[in-house]
Amino acid sequence: MSTSAWSIAELARESGVSSRTLRHYHAIGLLPPAWTAGSGRRFYGREQLLRLQRILLLRELGLSLDVIGRILAMSGDADAIGVLTQHRDWLVAERDRLERLTHTVESTIENLRQGGEMTPKQVFEGFEHNPYEAEARERWGDAAVDDSRARMRDWTPEQAEAARTGHTRVHEGLAPLRAAGVAVADERVQALVALHHETVSLFWTPDAAAYRCLARMYLDDERFRQAVGGGDRALVEYLRDAMEVYADTRLS
Repeated sequence: MSTSAWSIAELARESGVSSRTLRHYHAIGLLPPAWTAGSGRRFYGREQLLRLQRILLLRELGLSLDVIGRILAMSGDADAIGVLTQHRDWLVAERDRLERLTHTVESTIENLRQGGEMTPKQVFEGFEHNPYEAEARERWGDAAVDDSRARMRDWTPEQAEAARTGHTRVHEGLAPLRAAGVAVADERVQALVALHHETVSLFWTPDAAAYRCLARMYLDDERFRQAVGGGDRALVEYLRDAMEVYADTRLS
């Protein structure tokens, strides 16, 4: 076992996390140091470095510190490996996607310089397309889909980031609450559902009836059930029930 230790100043320098933030993490019990010297100086070992890495990864997913604390409290080394593996897979997929787009743009630049021709397939290679758009147009109409696309074009960078991470934050936050048997009407659950409604409203704004319909669709449609719960039907049922409570109490 490694006996290496780093002072709070050294950890702040190496991790990019300020000493003030590290002290805050200690104060709320999220990242206690390995030990504290008589002078009050904090020191961190390998275990704390790995824990800080997990905190930063979960923060990148948009989770709040209290949710991160519950996840860490309920997870062991096996869960840590699972979280890191999932994050690694996402990073690899994102890297590959950007490489494909980079290749497409470079090919376009080269063809323009040489006056060459590109097929439509070459022009749009690497771009992702929504496989549900045709179905959405049939179900909700062209106007609703076009309005959603217009909203997306007008997103601020902050809204785009919220759209990218919002659903993950909700699902990751609900999982430990469901596992702990927290009622769907609990304010902690409803706060996460409020975040879910805010995220959905970046695309379209559902009223109470539409939100209930969406909740039922999450469970009834296999594609959405897999996307929302990753095969965990109980989690999807928990979200559905929580959304119905939110629709009854918060929406008209």
